[in-house]
Amino acid sequence: MHNVGPIEVVDYHTAGEPFRIVVSKEPQLVGETALERRSYAIEHADEIRQLLVNEPRGHADMYGCFITPPDDADGDLGVVFFHKDGFSTACGHGIIALVTWALESGRVPGSGDRGRIVIDAPSGRLEANAELAGGRVASVSFLNVPSYVSGRQIPLRLAKGVVGIDVSYGGAYYASVNVSELDLSVEPANMARFIELGREIKGVLEGNEAVDHPTDSRLSGLYGTIFYEDFPHAGPGLHQRNVTVFADGEVDRSPCGSGTSARLAILDSRAQLDRGETLIHESIIGTRFTARVVGDDSVAGLHGVRTEVRGSAYRTGETTFLLDEHDPIGLGFQLR
Repeated sequence: MHNVGPIEVVDYHTAGEPFRIVVSKEPQLVGETALERRSYAIEHADEIRQLLVNEPRGHADMYGCFITPPDDADGDLGVVFFHKDGFSTACGHGIIALVTWALESGRVPGSGDRGRIVIDAPSGRLEANAELAGGRVASVSFLNVPSYVSGRQIPLRLAKGVVGIDVSYGGAYYASVNVSELDLSVEPANMARFIELGREIKGVLEGNEAVDHPTDSRLSGLYGTIFYEDFPHAGPGLHQRNVTVFADGEVDRSPCGSGTSARLAILDSRAQLDRGETLIHESIIGTRFTARVVGDDSVAGLHGVRTEVRGSAYRTGETTFLLDEHDPIGLGFQLR
């Protein structure tokens, strides 16, 4: 029988999407950078991930992280993200929750009505800024790693026919598809269909050069598919609603933070959103992030943009998880 735990966690949700923060001293992830520590976690900390995300302690849409030291003295925290299928390179909703926890717990001190935290994620270094009010974190914005478009209107042959897909990077690679091409709307009643399509699109795009990272293969591969639709919006900016299906059929309840950056790269490249104007990015449950392009950047000669994404996270509980040595279920199970 496996010997795992006890593992102490603090749970948050960001715009409805769960985030389980491991606050135990274990596991100690080895590596000089967050990306190296992610590789170590894949090999040496997967049992803890399974314990925390599998039923009966978690569920098919659980998300969480291990806290690590920063990459160097200029950072405040490092992070390695996990979900039901493994370890991801980026997680915007997780950054918002982690910053909220770090300030509210005193792990990183705030000052007055502001808090600034520099976090090293596997995708790179992010700068987060929080607004504090009445001793709590009211909202968090983060300046993401450079985002860019890697594929435009790639024709994918799906079971329903040929669909045009854009691919962009926001710390991970996302396919974007307008639901009008699928005769669907972004509604909870269609969630099972979006899961099916997300899995199909991921399979079809496997090995496509649009999801090959130009400098590090550890960042390659399609992470998720963003199904979006436009909403009427008065005044400047845009309002879009989306559901993101990532990993193997996992559904993001939030508007997806790194996916929002990936969407901004597409909107900017098409001149659909003026610089500095706000994208209201709404989730399948109606929660929102606000986001904007704040400047230009590049990745290995590819034109990219810097994006700022804002949202709020809320504490939901504290738990110590363990595995009873007599438990026949062991590290748990998944039904989807």
